[in-house]
Amino acid sequence: MTSGSQTSSFKHQISTHSVEVTKTLGKSIGMWITSGTVLALSGDLGSGKTSFVQGLARGLEVPDHYYITSPSYTLINEYPGRLPLFHVDLYRISDILELEDIGFYEILDGHVVVAVEWADRIGNGLLPAPINIHFEITSDETRKITIAVNEFNDLNLLKKFESFEKTVLYHSP
Repeated sequence: MTSGSQTSSFKHQISTHSVEVTKTLGKSIGMWITSGTVLALSGDLGSGKTSFVQGLARGLEVPDHYYITSPSYTLINEYPGRLPLFHVDLYRISDILELEDIGFYEILDGHVVVAVEWADRIGNGLLPAPINIHFEITSDETRKITIAVNEFNDLNLLKKFESFEKTVLYHSP
């Protein structure tokens, strides 16, 4: 764990070597998180954000017949599950004033899980205590994924993330 300079931030970084492992990471986090969690996802196009959310939905027990896609044009998709999941894509947002029009602030106040792709387009100041997850392409199949929690987040999630690395990544075929 490393400590950041502005706020007390704790980070851990892993590499996944396939889309399936990225989805498995998302599923695991979906099983661990609680109501009111906001995940701020960042990274280039094709870096694994939507694949991660597909796994997250399974961990939140979204029924299998729901196909999880990036809401690039609808901006927000809602899925039922153990905890309702709101999947937000801010790629096409050009002005933060548009967030009011799409009902963004209302979903942040709910007892739901919110996964925000392209969260870096609005900055963390608008998100209530987000868990930041950054995806970086390191090769065709490999992604470097960094999760950062701050003092207001549950540090147990970070410990579980570290455990995921030890059990899933090092014991995969």
